[in-house]
Amino acid sequence: MGGGCALSGGCSTDYAAVAIASAALALRGKKYSGIWLVIVQIVGSIDLLLSLVMSINFLKIKHGHPWKSCYLWAVWAEGPFGFGLLMSCRIVQGFQLYHFFVKHRLPPIRPSIMLVVILLPWICGAAVFHWNKPLNHRCHMQTQWVIPVMCIHGLYIACLVGITLSIRHIEFRFSEFKDLLQAIIVSTIAVGFWIVAYVMNEIHEDIPWVQIFSRFSLLVMASILVLLFFSMSVSQPLHSQIRLRKQESSAFMTMGEALGITGRGSVKKINETHFDQNHPLDKLLENKRFRMSFMSFADRPPGYDKSVFKCSYFAGESVHFYEEVYDLKKIPVDDSIRRIYMSRHIIEKYIVTGAEMEINISHRTHQEILGTSDLTHPNLFDNAVAEILQLIKLNLAKDYWLSMHFVKLKEEMERGSNVPELMPLDYSPRVSFVRCTDDPFCEEHTANCN
Repeated sequence: MGGGCALSGGCSTDYAAVAIASAALALRGKKYSGIWLVIVQIVGSIDLLLSLVMSINFLKIKHGHPWKSCYLWAVWAEGPFGFGLLMSCRIVQGFQLYHFFVKHRLPPIRPSIMLVVILLPWICGAAVFHWNKPLNHRCHMQTQWVIPVMCIHGLYIACLVGITLSIRHIEFRFSEFKDLLQAIIVSTIAVGFWIVAYVMNEIHEDIPWVQIFSRFSLLVMASILVLLFFSMSVSQPLHSQIRLRKQESSAFMTMGEALGITGRGSVKKINETHFDQNHPLDKLLENKRFRMSFMSFADRPPGYDKSVFKCSYFAGESVHFYEEVYDLKKIPVDDSIRRIYMSRHIIEKYIVTGAEMEINISHRTHQEILGTSDLTHPNLFDNAVAEILQLIKLNLAKDYWLSMHFVKLKEEMERGSNVPELMPLDYSPRVSFVRCTDDPFCEEHTANCN
């Protein structure tokens, strides 16, 4: 390896480092999809690795080429939109956890806005750096700029440390605190390693083997950083739990199961052979058999005869909401951690505008829930449940009594079946499966009928 490839790129070690970086991107890309905060992290990891490849002469591209701009790659792509995005995603995660579990309320700022606010200092620093143009033709900066650049890296690590310390007393049910600690350790080691490699790269600019080794080390370390960051869940905790267990027969299908809420399959003492519309609907829904049959009817798949049951078509979100609130009621009031997990899940799945299974409730009730000062309050969803039950009674319940689902339930009861967990006709776990999104920016669900 002579001095030529140290200046223009294309060394054997360069190709090896690029291969490692490509493998890191491929490995992390298979694990996650569909969650906006994770997608942002994917963009940040791609920017980080690609910027190192382009700015430190891994590829033989003429210096005059516009895509070889040091300020495009070494300042912007590697800084705020690379390592900055990776760190900011973790800070947003910590910010959310602090408000949920310490303040017992929803964060006052949307995660997307919070991410932009966190990135602003880094963007301003990159703008100042770009304005002063301290880089030479090899994208090496002047010595006096090394300390400010490393200080801004340290600032973001310090912010993450501060947020992590503020929630250290919370007994999380999943691995949120552990993930934040790992993010601090990984990013600190990475920055320390980068400082050493960068200084070697800057000071010994005339020694070819030092240049080759330092840039190889930088790219490999960045690849390791990307893999380690993506081994820690940045989404809601249940997402990673389901992903890890999806091959097991005991995979979690609901947040209630994941939190260990007991009694989900219990059957209330109602005369099961006399289910009819004369019973109060809320009492009927407390019966597991009836609730599963009713939910199956509400979740009936496309192709069902909509000409017969128009108003209740695709109204399953209301019944699922009722069931999850019913599970929330089973958690003791003094068990604040589990109540927060469950309340947060219900709000982000059913309440926020554009949610995955947004229910049809009044604006006043909607704002009362989103503006709550206590996510553990035992009556948080009572008004929403009352409104939903009224809608079900006026529309969905009338159709259910005429459906084959009710006929099948009656036949099953008359046969004396004693299997409360039996899945009713056409039951589909698709809509009850816990999605665990991180934000309210989901696709609009099918609009409710008039």
